[in-house]
Amino acid sequence: MILAAGKGVRMESDIPKVLHSLHNKPLIQHVIDNLKKSGIADIIVVVGYKGDDVIKAVKGDIDFVWQHEQLGTGHAVLQAEKSLDGFQGKVIIACGDVPLLRPETFRGLAEYSSGGNTKAVVLTMKLDNPFGYGRVIRDEFNNFVKIVEEKDAGEAERMVQEVNTGTYIVDNDLLFESLKCIGNDNAQKEYYLPDVLTYIISKGYDVKALMIDDPIEGSGINSRGDLAAIQKYFEQKN
Repeated sequence: MILAAGKGVRMESDIPKVLHSLHNKPLIQHVIDNLKKSGIADIIVVVGYKGDDVIKAVKGDIDFVWQHEQLGTGHAVLQAEKSLDGFQGKVIIACGDVPLLRPETFRGLAEYSSGGNTKAVVLTMKLDNPFGYGRVIRDEFNNFVKIVEEKDAGEAERMVQEVNTGTYIVDNDLLFESLKCIGNDNAQKEYYLPDVLTYIISKGYDVKALMIDDPIEGSGINSRGDLAAIQKYFEQKN
């Protein structure tokens, strides 16, 4: 599932953020192509702002669902419940504005979630300046505890450099069970997808955090400056 409903206000453009071009291809198409290369055949895209434009631009055998109100990432995922009704397994949730995650990373995420009591894994990265990102909180044994958003974080939590990339793999049944139980009691009054992870832990299951080596790979594009930096990096790597 790819989340692609937002406008991207900081891009200062009427074009949906996921349709901005990276190396002559929309950001979201990079995500779709890398997911398909990882071996995933079935992809759902959640659209919202100018969703018809996104649907027209995307290439491949894709299912689309609409998020007509932008009430948070948790609410976005909930729109796909009917599409995933009856599916037994785990769902990878990716962001349409994080174009550089490699097929190997998606496969590694799936492998890390297999076996035992693990029902979810969040992909993380370490940043020198983590401002704006959700912080990954671990316990004294290095086990995942929760994700705290920037606006809700305390002083000590803001010092944490491990952050959420916005990419997950979650057991399908628990995903929608938990989405119906989380609230929006936070600074932005939104339904945060990371709260699903806390709910899953509360039910006695394990949630893991997998850190990628190169934070550029997991970086989202929120501004024209971000896009220019990613474009430069992409050209150097290719």
